Amino acid sequence: MIIRKFAAIDIGSNAIRLLVNNVIEQKGKPTTFKKSALIRVPVRLGEDSFIVGEISTKTLGRLTKTMKSFDLLMQVYGVEKYMACATSALREANNGHEVVEQIYKDSGIKIDIIDGKKEASIIASTDLKDLINNDRSYLYVDVGGGSTEFTIFDQGNLISSKSFKIGTVRILNDLVKESVWDEIKVWIGSHFNKESKVEIIGSGGNINKLHKMSGRKIGQPLSFIWLNAQYHFLNSMEYDDRISELGLNQDRADVIIPAAKIFLSAAKWSGAKKIHVPKIGLADGMIKTLYQQSQ
Repeated sequence: MIIRKFAAIDIGSNAIRLLVNNVIEQKGKPTTFKKSALIRVPVRLGEDSFIVGEISTKTLGRLTKTMKSFDLLMQVYGVEKYMACATSALREANNGHEVVEQIYKDSGIKIDIIDGKKEASIIASTDLKDLINNDRSYLYVDVGGGSTEFTIFDQGNLISSKSFKIGTVRILNDLVKESVWDEIKVWIGSHFNKESKVEIIGSGGNINKLHKMSGRKIGQPLSFIWLNAQYHFLNSMEYDDRISELGLNQDRADVIIPAAKIFLSAAKWSGAKKIHVPKIGLADGMIKTLYQQSQ
């Protein structure tokens, strides 16, 4: 048996995550992937990028310290190879490329700024197909802080994917025009009709948290009815109460509401009644990509 270690760094608009995976190779058996560690740091790059237009010196300092910490952790875990990808916040910051160069100089971490299409293709390389039945259609929705990736699967095949500039941090800061919601509605409507058997596969920290809050077991989907009720319940509470009474982290207590709204809208426009939450996303796709490249 050979155990190899790979790491993925997902630099999002709301938080930055380090995922370390054990990849277990055994002769005559399929390769297995097991999460060894997941560290999340709420840097919230999007508040700089989307409002000011660039990453501030203060935020760059926090980002640099995070990357240095991740580099040390990867050394401690004995990581063989890593991939670091930045999404909409660094993609849209005027100084995004300068930030990436500075991070590499200070921490040795090489960051790739990827577009929405690349992000969707990496996500599609995960174990999504294991969840998909060929007799129905699926709308995969990955909600981030700055963008949301939508991918359509039909009869087991990837049909279409599109990234929209709508995310939790953008919504919180009133940076999403009504026209963007309309664009998403039209795009979803162009792929599904009333006869379509559609289910949603949800990805991102907020839908994972909502699933945990629901008390459902792993593998059990959320219902549209439950999510709608939970959205209104959370929206009726004050921010401080979501932290003190529900135990939500400070950087989760605000973004969870706009995230729920995006999922509810996607479900409504596609006609989906179920939202599956397999707890896989960009970081998992990066691990699979790294492993495939190493063969």
